[in-house]
Amino acid sequence: MQALAFNTQFSADTGHSIVVHPSVTRITAPNASAYTFTGTNSFLTGQERLALVDPGPEDQAHYHALERAIAGRVVDAIILTHTHRDHSAAAPYWRQRLSAPLWSNGPHRLSRPLRRFEVNAIARSGDFTLVPDRVLQDGDHVMAGDVEIVVHTTPGHCANHLAFGIAGTDTILTGDHVMGWNSTLVSTPDGSMADYFSSLDKLIALPYRRYLPAHGGEIENGPDYARALKAHREMRNSQVVAAVEGGARTIGQVVAQIYPTQPPKVRMAARMTIAAHVEYLAERGAIKARHTLFGTRLSPA
Repeated sequence: MQALAFNTQFSADTGHSIVVHPSVTRITAPNASAYTFTGTNSFLTGQERLALVDPGPEDQAHYHALERAIAGRVVDAIILTHTHRDHSAAAPYWRQRLSAPLWSNGPHRLSRPLRRFEVNAIARSGDFTLVPDRVLQDGDHVMAGDVEIVVHTTPGHCANHLAFGIAGTDTILTGDHVMGWNSTLVSTPDGSMADYFSSLDKLIALPYRRYLPAHGGEIENGPDYARALKAHREMRNSQVVAAVEGGARTIGQVVAQIYPTQPPKVRMAARMTIAAHVEYLAERGAIKARHTLFGTRLSPA
């Protein structure tokens, strides 16, 4: 198995059209951050007729860049990999501007109900009110512009996440499920680590080798990279179990042991992901987790 190596040298060429496949063009939005890397990648599929995948944030410069890339061609649909706002906030604008229907796996939803006393840490990131004109289902074959795409449900990062295979090719748009610059944030109850593992297995088994993620550059050997990501997550599971067996009794204490030198912004993301690992491990009996008003208390199985 290949070692996991992140590519942080990606040059986004923000605002410009980059042809990444004969029928796919990438335009990166200017919303770089600790969570979005160089910005959200919007994609146009097709040549004479188009579909707009992940229109991105509400940003005038990005609007202008997409207008230039569309260049007056007909856009048949606006399609979302998921409804985190860095991907979906501009969808209402483009639905009206292009008179094109919106397709997704439905409004944003949680992977499970909130527990008593629980708060969804990234509630503001999801668009719970954005209702599509068509709900895409696993295995759907749809014409996205003049290109056929195959819809694959890939929950984990969030419950309504989709990936889009370009039919008849080795290329798939993986959204935030698999990215080359970093491992994916899984924050419960918005996302689910169990779903994330299942979706990794699903993606590995599909006939695509070239991954086009929604942040960062393309991944050429996608299944091997996804296997390395899975091994990385399994290693984190082992670290969490070891930390709890070694005396850690809160998620904060586990994070401090696994990420002792991370800066505050990164540590926030780490805490959310470790909480997802804790939930996954507790469901499988590897550790015990008791949820209280004052936080989650951990103990060995």
